[in-house]
Amino acid sequence: MNPSPKPWLLSLALSVLGALGIALGSAMGSTGWESWWQAVQQGGVDPVSWQIVWDIRLPRSLGAWAGGALLGLAGALAQGLFRNPLADPYLLGSASGASLGVAIYLSLFGGSVMAMGWFVKVGMTGAAFVGAVLAVMLTLVLARGVQHTLRLLLAGVVVGVVLGAITSFLNLWRPEVWQGMQGFMLGSTGFIGWTACLLMCGVLLLCSALAVVMARVLDALTLGENTALSLGLPLAQARVWLIAVIALATGTAVAQMGLIAFVGLAAPHVVRAMVRATHRWTVVLAALTGGLLLLLADLLARGLIAPQEMPVGVLTAVLGGGYLFWRMSRMSSVGGRS
Repeated sequence: MNPSPKPWLLSLALSVLGALGIALGSAMGSTGWESWWQAVQQGGVDPVSWQIVWDIRLPRSLGAWAGGALLGLAGALAQGLFRNPLADPYLLGSASGASLGVAIYLSLFGGSVMAMGWFVKVGMTGAAFVGAVLAVMLTLVLARGVQHTLRLLLAGVVVGVVLGAITSFLNLWRPEVWQGMQGFMLGSTGFIGWTACLLMCGVLLLCSALAVVMARVLDALTLGENTALSLGLPLAQARVWLIAVIALATGTAVAQMGLIAFVGLAAPHVVRAMVRATHRWTVVLAALTGGLLLLLADLLARGLIAPQEMPVGVLTAVLGGGYLFWRMSRMSSVGGRS
């Protein structure tokens, strides 16, 4: 059996791959890398091309990495908090809340996402973030606090179903809303500019610091709640902080990119498949892995059928679902042989 790599070495490798992916994303245009290589062969890149790289491609690539890192971090925290490998960042109803917020906003203002100016886009982003946070708060109210993990899970499922039903009703009542909702529901990194990019990077730094501080609580929870309480850990306060970090990270990513499937669920599984580590390293590695996964999906979304783009959320669902299916098949075959 091959020994697992050192966590710090794996984090360094993931960071290097992420930087390489950002560089590749910055060089990829609407026709792939063809225009970039032609410009280099002609002796340089003109100022207009550099402006496109700086104003559009670089913030998009860096923002895709930061958004994926937020989802990966939130997924690792959710799986550690609920001690459930099937937990994902949307488990507390944030995705349904964000979708409802966008649906309400579009119902009030109408129009398509593509046709809106920057002011209206900021308003829609705010609506998605507020909807995600309010959905998490509604889950906490329905669960009567954070004391019971199972009650939190059930409340999150109920809130997600109810808010999803209300969103569907709005789509039926105002059919023009659905056209504007498609980009949000399928997920897209195409609208990420420097403001959104820097916002996600700032939230990522804050959430990462809080997650590392709370990692000791997650390590203790792996031994059971009674053991964690016997160690003198304040579980109630820790759950509140962990849920707040999950809500902040997920709400920020969803508000800027829409619904991106499977990144938050798959990233911690990829980490655990590569290395065995404490939660302090797991949350960091899951963030780096989530950023790399979404960045690779964004590159594929831009390059597979260029000059057209595929919705990045569709690719993450296919790739993430395929990976988890492969993992389950492999575990089943190993269990069958044993």
